[in-house]
Amino acid sequence: MDAIREHRPTFTIGAITVFISLSGIEGVGKEDFASLRLIYSGGAAIAPAVNEQFEAKTGRYIHNAYGLTETNSPSHFVPVNVHAPVDPASGALSIGVPVFNTVVRVLGEVPVGEIGEIATSGPQVVPGYWNKPEATAASLPGGELRTGDVGCMDALGWFYLVDRKKDMINAAGYKVWPREVEDVLYGHPAVREAAVVGVPDDYRGETVKAFVSLKPGSSATPGELIAYCKDQMAAYKYPRSIDLMDELPKTTTGKILRRELREQQS
Repeated sequence: MDAIREHRPTFTIGAITVFISLSGIEGVGKEDFASLRLIYSGGAAIAPAVNEQFEAKTGRYIHNAYGLTETNSPSHFVPVNVHAPVDPASGALSIGVPVFNTVVRVLGEVPVGEIGEIATSGPQVVPGYWNKPEATAASLPGGELRTGDVGCMDALGWFYLVDRKKDMINAAGYKVWPREVEDVLYGHPAVREAAVVGVPDDYRGETVKAFVSLKPGSSATPGELIAYCKDQMAAYKYPRSIDLMDELPKTTTGKILRRELREQQS
């Protein structure tokens, strides 16, 4: 924040956890972000509530960008000066539209709005994995990248990322996408960061557990947060338990590590 105030940058990009932290600093206001004409975020999903709270406090909107290591650069962007729509079915904020010369489709030839795995082809997609022909054949058949991300496309061509296919929680036969639960948690005024994983359960086979860090100066009990989710979600989706943490584990770029949280429960 000191660097922003001193150097007055006009553009920046970072993981959403960076912007959550910056906007949570005591005394930060719209003047601090006045020089920034454009902000993009990549590496992790943005909850609609987080973007709304950030814009209300800083006066700046965070534009989504999406890509994978295998695409070298983003395959989707939210266009400049445009607010991304929210999918009414999943509640996910759009990751944008495909960039120039890039073809993206939802596998399974599903109807518009239906969920499936996202596949990407274009000049930025890698030709394969080094010395791993089997992995290349599985993930890049015909040069098209199977992203492992599940999402949908609306009638106007906006794409929505629902979650990672491997992170889906199977609770008593019902599919629960962690991202949907996280987005609800981010709507609570005390929540700074949230991550949801599936954990073993004797009755349901797998059940929903959340890990939450609170905003400085805010307070909320696990019971209060569970009740908040229960009021807004189907009975099989809301978290059955919540652990409060000072900090959630992250990569060096600020992406929350669900994998590490899941491993702690096994």
